[in-house]
Amino acid sequence: MLKMNRRAMIALAAAMAMSPVLARTALAQDAPEPTDFSLGDPNAPVKMVEYASFTCPHCADFHENVFKNLKRDYIDTGKVHFTLREVYFDRYGLWAAMVARCGGEMRYFGIHDVLFSTQKEWAGSDDPTVVVANLKTIALAAGMDGAAVDACLKDGPMAEALIKRFETNMAADGVEGTPTIFINGAKHSNMSYDDLKALLDAELAK
Repeated sequence: MLKMNRRAMIALAAAMAMSPVLARTALAQDAPEPTDFSLGDPNAPVKMVEYASFTCPHCADFHENVFKNLKRDYIDTGKVHFTLREVYFDRYGLWAAMVARCGGEMRYFGIHDVLFSTQKEWAGSDDPTVVVANLKTIALAAGMDGAAVDACLKDGPMAEALIKRFETNMAADGVEGTPTIFINGAKHSNMSYDDLKALLDAELAK
């Protein structure tokens, strides 16, 4: 499980400010209020929240080995309502989230899948311009418009709002690393699918 402390959060904000990719602008009076994205029936008996970073290797492993089964067996069958809460360990993770969000609710989880399954490829460069180009390629493959993606990546107020929301949520829920999972409000660390299945089945049996 990857952990993030206050120093890392400050470093992220500083990196964002110095980045040639993100153009920071003054926050408008009506600053954006980003929301989380969810899958499944909102009335499902089990509510599950995952805190994850698009650049966290443990999160990529969770997506590959746990999430796909979770979606098939519990989300798509109406048993679990799943919400992803993004965590930003670095500017690459922030940019990835902004690109995923740029696609809107219809494309978000499709891009989410690609970001985790190809994490080593798109995030594997020390050159931020290469990473941005990789993210744009993913967005274009998802049917997004290049100009719209550029606008999303340069949306300084949205970036600031995302960081503020992420810090608030992490502090409120006592999250120190990723992935962290909440099942009907109870906090759990990273786990195998079998262990997660046991917890979900126990909740469904109540």
